[in-house]
Amino acid sequence: MDLRGKNAFFILIMVVLLVATGCKTPKLNTANEQFARGEYNDASKTYRAVYNKLNPRENRELRGQVAYQLATCYRKLNMAARASAAYQNAIRYEYPDSTAWYYLGRSLQMEGKYQPAIDAYREYLNLDPDDKLAKEGIRGCQMALRARNEKKTRYKVSQAKLFNSRRADFAPMYLGADFNTLYFTSSNEKATGTDKSEITGMKRSDIFYSTKDEKGQWQRPEPAQGELNSAFDEGIVSFSPDGQTMYLTMARRAADANTSVEIYTSRRSDASWSAPQKFEITADTISAVGHPAVSPDGTYLYFASDMPGGYGGKDIWRINLKDRVGSLENLGEQINTSGDEMFPYVRTDSLLYFASDGHPGFGGLDLFTARLNSTGDRWSIDNMGLPMNSQGDDFGITFGEGETGFFSSNRGDARGYDHIFAFDKPEIKVTISGWVLDRDEVPVPGAIIRIVGDDGSNQKEVARDDGSFKFNLERGVKYVMLAGAKGYLNVKQEFESDTEEEDADYAIDFILAAIHKPQVVENIFYDFDRATLRPESKTALDELATVLRDNPNVTIEMGSHTDRVGTEEYNLDLSDRRAKSVVDYLVSAGIQPDRLSWKGYGESVPKTVTPRINREYPQFEVGTVLNEEFIYTLGDEDREAADQINRRTEFQVTSTDYSDF
Repeated sequence: MDLRGKNAFFILIMVVLLVATGCKTPKLNTANEQFARGEYNDASKTYRAVYNKLNPRENRELRGQVAYQLATCYRKLNMAARASAAYQNAIRYEYPDSTAWYYLGRSLQMEGKYQPAIDAYREYLNLDPDDKLAKEGIRGCQMALRARNEKKTRYKVSQAKLFNSRRADFAPMYLGADFNTLYFTSSNEKATGTDKSEITGMKRSDIFYSTKDEKGQWQRPEPAQGELNSAFDEGIVSFSPDGQTMYLTMARRAADANTSVEIYTSRRSDASWSAPQKFEITADTISAVGHPAVSPDGTYLYFASDMPGGYGGKDIWRINLKDRVGSLENLGEQINTSGDEMFPYVRTDSLLYFASDGHPGFGGLDLFTARLNSTGDRWSIDNMGLPMNSQGDDFGITFGEGETGFFSSNRGDARGYDHIFAFDKPEIKVTISGWVLDRDEVPVPGAIIRIVGDDGSNQKEVARDDGSFKFNLERGVKYVMLAGAKGYLNVKQEFESDTEEEDADYAIDFILAAIHKPQVVENIFYDFDRATLRPESKTALDELATVLRDNPNVTIEMGSHTDRVGTEEYNLDLSDRRAKSVVDYLVSAGIQPDRLSWKGYGESVPKTVTPRINREYPQFEVGTVLNEEFIYTLGDEDREAADQINRRTEFQVTSTDYSDF
């Protein structure tokens, strides 16, 4: 966050008492006064001049104190590298306040120097072992180090160059549900007035806006129309649901007083805004109040403040716009920390976005999401991750359509200036596709496929002429799919989509068994010359049992067939015993016995070659009957293949109106 642009709205007054050592010059008094008023840009220049004139040996103690004050100015101005150097000077000159180590850690973290930052935090914790912010700082640095080797989130981030100037541009906010107008805060050269801010060294901020043309292209930004902008700092806006009222932060300066940071309102008439009027929240005239955010239904105004009753630093509060009296509410310790929580954005009544340097982050302010649980008593807080967050300050988000919008960040700017960035989170495309085929691998056009998810989703599709189908899915959902067609048994399958944030296309096929003809059960094996089922048959038999459970209205006959070897009587007996073995297994698997019958056919029903058999054994033409007469015309290798095809176990549906009631 460019504190040169934002401390005009939020000043944390630090009362400084420097210990005089005989060299307390008028310039040092001036610097202290500038600092006390929050004029960090001017104070940094004055402190720098004083520091350079102090003798390193004779004024060692005072040099450490001035270095600390100078470092604090640089930190407030978001000049991380200069702040780090100045804090190191303060420590080198044995400045007694242990917070020098903590703030050195903060500055190094904002430079992306995570391991040195961890070392600085640990030095501070040696002196103050219970400090939560230092511990969170270490967690943030460790998270950043891990993130270098981890996959980034799916967000795509790019600088919105049209909205950015050579100064500070930040806190974008859409006006209206059509997302065709964007307001933001800027200290660019078009801002009102000529004086430079003592706080930031830039022109005081104004409110600007941009609109889309008929082609959907953003136009060059212009100052907000009407009486909105003045010689003071204005910015960081939010709008009532009807777009007629603007809530904004104003920082008013007076020669004999500190900057007053408050929330104001302005009314719109056509495209023009009225002169701002102060919005009264409390009788507290000392605390800063800013960063307004109206809830989507217009009930609440969320804002940031350092007023008493918080958890330290700046907290996020809210007040009921329809009944202000007695409705002021701090959002609590799950969101607020002893650091700063600012720039709230309310997307729904249970989804809040905000910026914080108190929760573990990558550098300065990070963007976080807060989700309220279904009972309304607990928020879950998540860092938005890379690339939404960076080692710098990231804050002030607004959403347009879907997962698109804008936010502000000072990443990549050596001066620490904020700029506006666009973001987009491409939708994950998770699909499942496949074919519905019969057991001869012929398409079943017109088959009905249903898919039900444990997220409450329920979809249906009709298979195309080639038997194909396709569904769109969600991540991390358990699904049950059922395929069926007239004249076929239903088939059910279950699966779960994974939680990876990437596109995925699952493949699944349904093989339907026709009711009107026998169906071969593949991979049924018996011991040689016996009816005992081999263990490797279990998978196929369990699948058959599942088909019967999914089609509870059918009865079947299990039929077993042998090849031509052996006598007819022997083969009939062997095949009968084998068919019964399958029925016995199905009964043991829980299938009602009265749904099952069996018959051994021996060698009496040779197999007719199907398209599927032809694809596996192209030497046999489709429609060929593999009887004994035909087999004797074949060579030894093809005879064995034909015998193998004839050795099979099949089932045939015998009725479709079974009921166990």
